[in-house]
Amino acid sequence: MKIYLIRHGESISDIEDRYGGDYDDSLTEKGISQVRILADKLKDKEIEIMFHSPKKRAAETAHIVGQSLKVKLKLIENLRERNNYGILTGLTKSEAKQKYPEEVEKLEKECIDHTVKNSENYKNFKKRILDVFNKITNDYAYSTIGIVTHGGPIKCIVREILHLGELKKLVDCAFLEIDYNQKDYTIRRVDGVEFKNEAYSSR
Repeated sequence: MKIYLIRHGESISDIEDRYGGDYDDSLTEKGISQVRILADKLKDKEIEIMFHSPKKRAAETAHIVGQSLKVKLKLIENLRERNNYGILTGLTKSEAKQKYPEEVEKLEKECIDHTVKNSENYKNFKKRILDVFNKITNDYAYSTIGIVTHGGPIKCIVREILHLGELKKLVDCAFLEIDYNQKDYTIRRVDGVEFKNEAYSSR
């Protein structure tokens, strides 16, 4: 199986400097343009189906690409972004610092395994993402698939399944092309992605 692991385009929370995560915002006009460019990059990849997160920004990305490539779509609830920010979700970063300085401090001290109030803890998030990724890659009989999700899930997959550590860069509409042989995953190409592991990045 060939997997295209894709991040959505620019969303409203990006330009409004809000804490996103579980915030359900749409693509911006720039985001829509980014997705059209993405669709052009993927047009000859023979993708058969695109699985996508229910969040608007990911669903809109999948629908634009799916319509362009004429492939079917399947919404997968557990591909959603981590509720990383809890009580801070949807607030601008300046508002959050004024209203909940202690929670912002928790996030700044430990960006992954933190205890921000009402947030989804990393252990549960990791289990959710690993379970859904393994289900998609093992339970569906396709040769080439797309998965449209968010920065958090993609970083989790890179960290916990591909064992390639942390990402240095993951831009809007970035994607990883991954081969899977029912045992091992191999990255064949990346677009808009940089790894902190320079030895891998230079391959």
